[in-house]
Amino acid sequence: MGTGPVLVCHPGGPGFSSSYFGDLAGLWEKFTLVMLNPRGTGGSDRPSDSRAYQIDDYVADVEELRGHLDQERLQLLGHSHGGAVAQAYAAAHPGRVSRLVLASSLARFGPEQEAAMRAGMEKRSGQPWYPDAAAALQEEQEATFVDDQQLADLFFREFPLYFARYGAVEAGYADTLRSETINADALRLFNERIFNTFDLRGRLASITALTLVITGDDDFICGPVCAAEISAAIPGARQVIVGDSGHMVFVEQPQAFHDEVADFLEA
Repeated sequence: MGTGPVLVCHPGGPGFSSSYFGDLAGLWEKFTLVMLNPRGTGGSDRPSDSRAYQIDDYVADVEELRGHLDQERLQLLGHSHGGAVAQAYAAAHPGRVSRLVLASSLARFGPEQEAAMRAGMEKRSGQPWYPDAAAALQEEQEATFVDDQQLADLFFREFPLYFARYGAVEAGYADTLRSETINADALRLFNERIFNTFDLRGRLASITALTLVITGDDDFICGPVCAAEISAAIPGARQVIVGDSGHMVFVEQPQAFHDEVADFLEA
């Protein structure tokens, strides 16, 4: 969507299509947004092998997309898990990325990240929705779901955790996503085999693209601790922490997100 220089946008999850980006804080006004639906989401086929959702599988798909778009070098934005894919892609193909935006992402989930997540959850523990949301998150991380519908039920129960404030506007945004089919195979593999073991830090020094690392100050899962680790490892990376925002910065603080990303890409 939109006009202007191409910006490829990779959503998170894994298992989500790009539909949750919406208009990505109006960035379509300045850029042609190529909204990638990763393998097994949206109109993209599911691989026959239910284990073919490794980070490097997604990296191969981005490279195939780059060739399809006939782009010598990409401007690439990745959100959450999509940011992990974007980091791995930019490290594997440094000559193929001109500018890189890592939004609400992480390079690993280690003890520091887990401590920050627990602190973020504790901050929300007084909310009436918290007990059910925390229970749903636990079930999701333990991969107890057996199909797409069970995963979707868990997701909408835990979703309030991802916002700095969860009110009518945020609930309305959540309602727009209820037609989304979330790929349970992709998220189950990630939670069971990848989440607690992946570590991209050793790859990040290979990234040569100009890089913006942006996250919300109250993102309970990919917040300032994660942003600082990524920024320290990528040469010359710029870090921006957006105030009064959780994981969904482009929804919670759309103007700040738009301005920071647009200014970075146009500089």
